[in-house]
Amino acid sequence: MPTASAPDPDDVMGTVMVVDGANVVGSRPDGWWKDRAGAARRLHEELLVADLPHDQLVLVLEGGAKAGVRAGRDVHVRTVHAPRDGDSEVVAQVQAATAAGHVVTVVTADQFLRARVEGLGARAMSPSWLLDQL
Repeated sequence: MPTASAPDPDDVMGTVMVVDGANVVGSRPDGWWKDRAGAARRLHEELLVADLPHDQLVLVLEGGAKAGVRAGRDVHVRTVHAPRDGDSEVVAQVQAATAAGHVVTVVTADQFLRARVEGLGARAMSPSWLLDQL
C-alpha cells in the first residue's frame, strides 16, 4: 500500500499572485533603467518581507533583470526567468495556477496582458496597488 507524502505547496488550492516584474519595476521612476538587475533584486526583497494576502507569489523576470535574482523559490516567492518575453511567461503561470484550481491575481499595467489574463479567469491589479502594499 502506497504511503501518503506531504502535498506539494503548488498543488494545494489557494491564492497566487503573479507579478510582471518588468512592468512593476518600470512603474517607478527611480533610475531602474540604469540597473535592471538591481531593480529586480530590490523588488524581490520587498516581496519577501511583504505581508500580502496571497499564499504564493510568482515573480516573472525577463531580459537583464534575470541577473538580479536567481530562478527558484525563496520562502513564499518563486522567481521565474522568462525564456522569451515576460508576457508569455505571465500567461503560462496563470494558466498553470488556474488549472490547479488557484485563485490568481496578476500585477501589471499592460492593458493587453490584463485582458489576456482576465480572459483566463485571473484578476488584474495595477503596479501602484502592489507598491502601496509593500
